[in-house]
Amino acid sequence: MADQRSRSSLLHDFATWQPVLRLLWDGGEQEQAAHSVRFAGRVGRGSWSLPRRRQSPGPGRAALADDMRDEMKAVERVQRALADAGVDDVAFTAEISPGGKAGLRLFGASPAVEPGLGNPHPGTLILVEDAVPRPWLHLPDPVPGAVPAPSADPALLERTLRERLPEAVGATEAEIAAAESRLGVALPEELKALYRVTRARWEDHVDDHSAAQRECVAVGCELFALDGLYIAEASSRHCLWKFAAMEAVVTPPDAAVQGVVGSPGWIVFGDNGGGDRLAVDLTPGPRGHTGQIIILSHEENIGACLVADSLTDLVMRRSSERHGGGADGDRPPAVAHVNIRSLPSIEAAAHPGLEVLHIGAWEAEPLSLAPVMELPRLRTLVAYPGTLADPLEIAGLSALEFLELGPDEWRVLLDAGAVPRSLSAAAITVHGTRDPRPIVGIANELLALWDRPRIIQTVLEGDLEPMARG
Repeated sequence: MADQRSRSSLLHDFATWQPVLRLLWDGGEQEQAAHSVRFAGRVGRGSWSLPRRRQSPGPGRAALADDMRDEMKAVERVQRALADAGVDDVAFTAEISPGGKAGLRLFGASPAVEPGLGNPHPGTLILVEDAVPRPWLHLPDPVPGAVPAPSADPALLERTLRERLPEAVGATEAEIAAAESRLGVALPEELKALYRVTRARWEDHVDDHSAAQRECVAVGCELFALDGLYIAEASSRHCLWKFAAMEAVVTPPDAAVQGVVGSPGWIVFGDNGGGDRLAVDLTPGPRGHTGQIIILSHEENIGACLVADSLTDLVMRRSSERHGGGADGDRPPAVAHVNIRSLPSIEAAAHPGLEVLHIGAWEAEPLSLAPVMELPRLRTLVAYPGTLADPLEIAGLSALEFLELGPDEWRVLLDAGAVPRSLSAAAITVHGTRDPRPIVGIANELLALWDRPRIIQTVLEGDLEPMARG
């Protein structure tokens, strides 16, 4: 086991953790006299999750910072140690005896493990270094017949913006050429016309604090400076593996926008004020126009929505009546959910184009994977604990790149030497408040199969009695 005694740093000093442990021990006061108590949690630089019941603020009153003052004070010491060590967060488990003897186990970060989602268990294991889910490798398809929309009118666009922004400082041709060189793509004529009117630099506004707002109103979005333009390739759309692996690229034949994660032809030039990015689309869908305006939602991992057929339409407040994309109603979905509220069986999900199978809450007999064993594109399987009749069937799924199972199912595969070697990433589903130690043990066994850096466990020991009340 990747285990070691305490190391020399504030994070690995028992005194750093003593206030947190005291807080948790006091919260379990009724049980202390009878037996040892065990706790598990996670502390990050900006947040924490502790197994502690907080007192209700009472009817008609919201919770206040004062209600959590003791908890915040205890956690602050650990957060300072995290910052000092250059670590984002740390998970822990602790066992405290009736007499106050405490054993603390810290689970260190590994470059091969994504952060957990607020609990003390490991996040997704990256088994192949720098691996990304298949949708993040999918480039847009060529659309040879795509042309600009009839409404695209660079001259009208420039004239309108000069009327709306008479004091704006425009970009020079040399500055536009420099932006094209940096991006590695020629800017469409409409985008050039926009930046010839205003290069949108904050310093150009001098002391006119309302200039940026006038610019926003004139264009129809929060405009990025010319040197802030960027290409929304897939790598710019960060997503945790366990969520990214659930996506699939789908572009119906009547779509205006391709259902890809990102594209070398998506030039981002603004924001809608809520974190969603506007881009000029040079790689449209089968029914789209070159240079159409799309919006990339910060709440979505893939695809984009059509906003306007051209930048001219955006500035002239003419929205598009076409749709951007969506599911192809003529084909079964590439992502299937089998559970008590969705598909009633794996047979109902199986078809040659299936890429992602998610087996969720299930009340009937455990399911067999036989209906999907020969599917050539099935790359993601997520199965809630207890839903599979025979976990060893997974060994026959030769194209899997991501697999998420419960601890017991992973134990079956590990003991049989049947973990699919095609995997690039894996995750362990944990329900309830299970002890993190065996879960970390399974994670380290999986990481070892790919010779990836393990989760280091640091053991600290100390006594809480010196801080006893009174």
